[in-house]
Amino acid sequence: MARNASKLKLSYYPLAEREGMRIRRFLQFAGAASVLDPCAGTGAALRTITDGAEARRYGIELDAYRAAEAKKILDEVIHGSVFETHSPVESYTMLYLNPPYDHEIGEGKNQRLEQVFLEHTFRWLKPGGVLVMIVPFDRVNDCRGVLTPQFRDKTIYRLNEPEAAAYKQVAVLCVRRSRQERERLTDFAVQQGNHKLRDLTRLYEEIPAMPDSPDRMFAVPMSEPAKLDYRGLPLDTMEDLLASSPGWLQAQRVTHAPKAQVSGRPLIPLHRGHVGLLCTSSLLNGRFGQGKDLHLSFWESVKVVDKVEEDGASPGAMVIRERERFSQRLTLLYGDGRFALLSEKANGKEGEDAKRAPQDGDADVCETNA
Repeated sequence: MARNASKLKLSYYPLAEREGMRIRRFLQFAGAASVLDPCAGTGAALRTITDGAEARRYGIELDAYRAAEAKKILDEVIHGSVFETHSPVESYTMLYLNPPYDHEIGEGKNQRLEQVFLEHTFRWLKPGGVLVMIVPFDRVNDCRGVLTPQFRDKTIYRLNEPEAAAYKQVAVLCVRRSRQERERLTDFAVQQGNHKLRDLTRLYEEIPAMPDSPDRMFAVPMSEPAKLDYRGLPLDTMEDLLASSPGWLQAQRVTHAPKAQVSGRPLIPLHRGHVGLLCTSSLLNGRFGQGKDLHLSFWESVKVVDKVEEDGASPGAMVIRERERFSQRLTLLYGDGRFALLSEKANGKEGEDAKRAPQDGDADVCETNA
């Protein structure tokens, strides 16, 4: 369930404001700089960690609502996927990356998204530019293929706020290497760097907590204005046109079929079969009663199992036979908050363990709870 909830919000885990304020104290801006958040959310995190700096703030956000909120506080926001957004290499001097915490979805795709986002965006960072990455501590080692050869001066801090501790988040701060620095890096040095990165993130409790007062500074160089080019589908326009598209007009007959509306009195009195059909088709749902008896009613079909015990073939043996059938259950919600259930007697249970109602038609009413 937690994984499903995560996907519904596009694996969005915003940075706590106090954590952003701590990160800001580690950054020293030399002048006008272009900074990017490829998972911008509402833009609040990038705004916090660049507060007071002379910076041009760029963001990319897939969710329509969060993209609209980010446009209010960032200089330029792309509503779409980061993987359909392009920018010239080495355009930014700071990259803030808080990617989704999940795996890729698709046939043959099983990489972690933290690694995928970093591989796609790190090339946009200038040599000497600063990377600020927020990920779960046990995913830092997955990113070693980029972090070790491409970045130096790596520092890892454990975040302090409760919402960060819930996902065991850490902040990775480091500086992009120049081409000359990368060419001088030996295979042995890369191997040693990978081992050190693994050792630093082996145990969450041993990672030093990010201090309120910085123990070192990361200089963010100056940079010219950057350019983002979105080459994907126009999501806002597609959403606006969806309601009038022929495909949606056909699909909504099934997915959003209009609810049947019935009015007037029947020509003849209804017998029990008629009432049962009306109940199971939800045509008796609605608001009824007055005063303290004012309530909402909701009928639904439930499956019950009838159990019959018979003598077996051998002496003393017992055979239990089960037969499934459907019954009805009525839920009543009163105006004062009370509710009640009307269903077949079930020895304190409902559903598959229910027994057949008495022959006189009486049903068991569950106790009303305030």
